[in-house]
Amino acid sequence: MEETNRTILDQLVLTGFPGSTLLHIIVFIVLLLVYIVTLAGNITIIIIVCTDYRLHSPMYLFLVCLSCFEILAISSVVPKVLVILINRRAAISKFGCMAQSYVYYFTSTSDLLLLTVMSIDRCIAICFPLRYSSIMINNICFSLIIGCLVPPFFTLLYPTMVIANLPFCGHVLNHFFCESAAMFKLICVDITLIKLNTILSSIIILIGCLTITTVSYIIIVATVIRMPDTGRKKTFSTCLSHLTMLTICFGSAIFVLIRPPKEYPIETEKVVNLVSTVMAPLLNPFVYTLRNQKVKECIQDAVKRVRLL
Repeated sequence: MEETNRTILDQLVLTGFPGSTLLHIIVFIVLLLVYIVTLAGNITIIIIVCTDYRLHSPMYLFLVCLSCFEILAISSVVPKVLVILINRRAAISKFGCMAQSYVYYFTSTSDLLLLTVMSIDRCIAICFPLRYSSIMINNICFSLIIGCLVPPFFTLLYPTMVIANLPFCGHVLNHFFCESAAMFKLICVDITLIKLNTILSSIIILIGCLTITTVSYIIIVATVIRMPDTGRKKTFSTCLSHLTMLTICFGSAIFVLIRPPKEYPIETEKVVNLVSTVMAPLLNPFVYTLRNQKVKECIQDAVKRVRLL
């Protein structure tokens, strides 16, 4: 009997979404298509950049890393959501829940840091075009990428390990994935310090990234204004795709990672979380390919080579 109870307590149940069976089927089909398109788009970017020498530059190296983060972020959540939509709810082990939560928040935070690094890269490329290749050498680029991985890795590791060893008073998690606020409600002991650490870490990362990004684009705008009219449009066009992704990712982070004081219905929070989870990974390949002539040319050449085989 004790062993049975222990097994039950080691399992959490994700409740998913309310609604009729028909609604769940429709959402399942839409979400499955979004997931497939997202994987196909981001994998295409990775393959094209890795195989075409014309894209072997720091900006596209960062883009490959961004696509990898987007694949991990959406894959950590969506497959389980698809199961929930079919079965109405789904069980997940406590360890699996901790792993899902860690991967989701790790990749989301790394996304923000990498987008900030890409802002710096754009700033250097526009402000110092003649010195760009000597500044953004391979060692610098790889160091910046590691800098996007290490801080969130250790910042999230400690609270995740602590939460994994805390007792849970219940096993029903009212969400579609192991979202931190939903898990906090199940913990039996006082976790004020953990909540405070989570909020402070999120605020520091967001403010830091926003500050660096804002300063970078102020410098970019100041530089572009001094350019001849013929060069302004092209320069702004190269920045537009990056600004689009910045708006999506930072906007989602502000609404999801740092909650406003007002309490919203849990179902509203679920919808916001789901949209923010799938939007950036889905739009990433389209934003960076439709607005980038060089990437489009490389994709067209790749399609031609495939047709010739």
